[in-house]
Amino acid sequence: MTDADADSGWFESVPPDDLEAARKAIDSGNTESPKDWPTKAVESGFAEDKNEYYDKLHEAATYTTREVVKERERADDQQLKHSIRAMDDCERVANELAERATEWAGSRFDDVDTGIAGARDLAEREPSGDLDGRVVSLSARAAALADERDALAATIDRIAPAVAPNLADMAGPELAARLIALAGGLEPLAKKPSGTVQVLGAEDALFAHLSGRAPSPKHGIIYTHEFVRGTRPEDRGSAARALAGKLALAARADHYSGEYREVLHEDLRERMATIRARAEPAGVDGDADDAPGPGGDSAATEGDDA
Repeated sequence: MTDADADSGWFESVPPDDLEAARKAIDSGNTESPKDWPTKAVESGFAEDKNEYYDKLHEAATYTTREVVKERERADDQQLKHSIRAMDDCERVANELAERATEWAGSRFDDVDTGIAGARDLAEREPSGDLDGRVVSLSARAAALADERDALAATIDRIAPAVAPNLADMAGPELAARLIALAGGLEPLAKKPSGTVQVLGAEDALFAHLSGRAPSPKHGIIYTHEFVRGTRPEDRGSAARALAGKLALAARADHYSGEYREVLHEDLRERMATIRARAEPAGVDGDADDAPGPGGDSAATEGDDA
């Protein structure tokens, strides 16, 4: 409702039992101060009494909440979250089935390889009996799940740059998807400080530290990034801080503007070149051009060494 009809209730002009109209009225509603809406609803004929008004309000609010959740779950960043989780599930189950199938096949066939490769080979064999058939069938299912895992990875590679162009370029599509999934979405990730981004995925280690049972973790899932993993151990703390800071800025740029910001990637490459130059012998300058490019490897932050 507008300021002109601030005295009108959300139920004004809402047809009976039209939940969608009620949802739109609730979404757009606005008033400067509370009013006796139940009484107004009865006076307007929307409800016979206050109890009926509250019943209708509850029904409309429940419907509105359900629709908001449905729309949120259909958002692109949520689809990316579901994709990466499904990919991990397929990989885990495929490996477990392949291990079971190849172990079983070892008692039925000669020259059995292990892992997914072994399962693929078994899936192509001609069974000579019912038990052999079960082994071959189980192997085929493991191979099919591995194929589905690869298909999901290709989907993530395709949609991550559209959902979060800066984050996907800086972290790589898969790591970007994992960060979004761990945070619960792109918006929650964009609102997190760099220190939180740095330890996403290391919650167990962080809780152990908070309870006094372990040192503070230097990094979480971002360890898989070349800028952290490929840096010598004594400099990984600085590398993780630099990467987390720029990842946080990249997530904010993606969520609030959606525009690609090359300066973020340039800043990160320069910062990482500085960090890695510490490992160079005295008198040898580090070359920023040797730092990995932003396509799957990058990020930096203000006060990286804080």
